[in-house]
Amino acid sequence: MSRVGKKPIEIPSGVTVTIDANNNVIVKGPKGELSRTFNPEITITQEENVITLTRPSDSKEHRTIHGTTRAVLANMVEGVSKGFERGLELIGVGYRAQKQGTKLVLNVGYSHPVEIEPEAGIEIEVPSNTKIIVKGANKERVGALAANIRDVRPPEPYKGKGIRYEGEFVRRKEGKTGK
Repeated sequence: MSRVGKKPIEIPSGVTVTIDANNNVIVKGPKGELSRTFNPEITITQEENVITLTRPSDSKEHRTIHGTTRAVLANMVEGVSKGFERGLELIGVGYRAQKQGTKLVLNVGYSHPVEIEPEAGIEIEVPSNTKIIVKGANKERVGALAANIRDVRPPEPYKGKGIRYEGEFVRRKEGKTGK
């Protein structure tokens, strides 16, 4: 049996969860509102401040969606209560980031500055010109925007220059050697 799927989800105070007959789940909290439709074969039940998920059988398909559904639902509850954030670092001479309104403007060695507009519900902070923080309630969207920012200039293996996640290890290569 799925160990992840069996774990109940605790609902913190200030968060409301509504589940309808078609497995449409709406989670509201201080950080925002998230909604998603889950597979109708998984039964989602709420008793006071605890959500439990059950599957109809032990088939491989039901086992896989059981754990995934529970993890996604737990992330929705955590997102509207605490929120998620992802940090990025710019490493390289002259590489810098700045905010103009809601847009993020990156100067990372191209002939032009790169502008990135976050979608609704996602916020970008620039505490220093070499550090970027992406915040939001939806874990998927926060991770996707952070990955899009990183893709502008991924870290290269020779000098380590580029945009990397906070704490990311970049494996370095040795350069050419002359005779």
